[in-house]
Amino acid sequence: MTKKMAESAVKGRGAQHNPANSYLKNRTEADEGEELKGGDTVYLQETAKGIVNKINSPDLRNMLSMNPYQGCEHGCVYCYARPTHEYYGYSAGIDFENKIIVKHNAARLLRAHFEKKTWKPAPIALSGNTDCYQPAEKKFGITRQILGVCLEYGNPVSIITKNALILRDLDLLQELASKNLVHVAVSVTTLDEDVRRILEPRTVTGQRRLGVIRELTKAGVPAMVMAAPMIPFLNSDELPEILKQAADHGALEAGFTVVRLNGPIGEIFETWCDTFIPDKKDRILERIREMHGGSLEDRRSHIRMRGEGEFARVLGDTFRLFRQKYFADRQLPEFDYTQFSVPGNGQLSLF
Repeated sequence: MTKKMAESAVKGRGAQHNPANSYLKNRTEADEGEELKGGDTVYLQETAKGIVNKINSPDLRNMLSMNPYQGCEHGCVYCYARPTHEYYGYSAGIDFENKIIVKHNAARLLRAHFEKKTWKPAPIALSGNTDCYQPAEKKFGITRQILGVCLEYGNPVSIITKNALILRDLDLLQELASKNLVHVAVSVTTLDEDVRRILEPRTVTGQRRLGVIRELTKAGVPAMVMAAPMIPFLNSDELPEILKQAADHGALEAGFTVVRLNGPIGEIFETWCDTFIPDKKDRILERIREMHGGSLEDRRSHIRMRGEGEFARVLGDTFRLFRQKYFADRQLPEFDYTQFSVPGNGQLSLF
């Protein structure tokens, strides 16, 4: 990255502009230069109507998820959740990073959900969309409230995060783990700090994330690593080392995905390449297209997460080889669904 590019970059943000919202007919244009300012983060309160979402996808096996926040200040430029911000009338670009929607009533909604006579205990994924331990969590503590509800009712919960803030809740996580009610996946995208600073500008370092795996493991909380997403010629060569170091720090399982750039993410990623790595841009984009049928996008079940073609095949073989090498004798414990019960007489508790 040249000095000129560094000076023109939007500081502390992954996206370098706000692409148009495809759902809006009209768009207000910023004054020249205004749009390139990252701006302070704004927190927008939402009174959500529901918190548990069923994801009907063959790739995710009808997963249930809950997201206390929409938008994410981490600023990961590749984030697949960016297009969801358009549903709220914002851009998938900088808006996604500095306009964070806070579901302040999430824990109350979850408690009500568990009180339904039709509810059968099932694992619910925290951060199916945006990171539940992003910086907003330090201010609002909604994720901690949700974990408290899961513990109160004995319902399994899985978490994926790339923030060390999760260690704040080690007390609740230990209690959940003692009942076989929690799994934690720590996302490690790169161990190269020069890459992380521009790719995921407001996240903790890769080494710190490995430290989170170590601390969770020491506390008896089952943890795995997600090496995701793998981006050709940017972090894909790190896959074996990420798996090795995660195993060395106590991870019990590993997973990976390849990058895909659906909707406005393609434009956001291309602009990011122009800003930070113009010399690698064409090579990276060409390989991403090869993995996704000639497009940056991929919505095909069973293909989009792993890709296709020679590069994807080699990457998949590499993952399987090193997963076998480092994780063959390890596994996450099974969830215990017998722990679930409605406290008291089943009436809604005060919140």
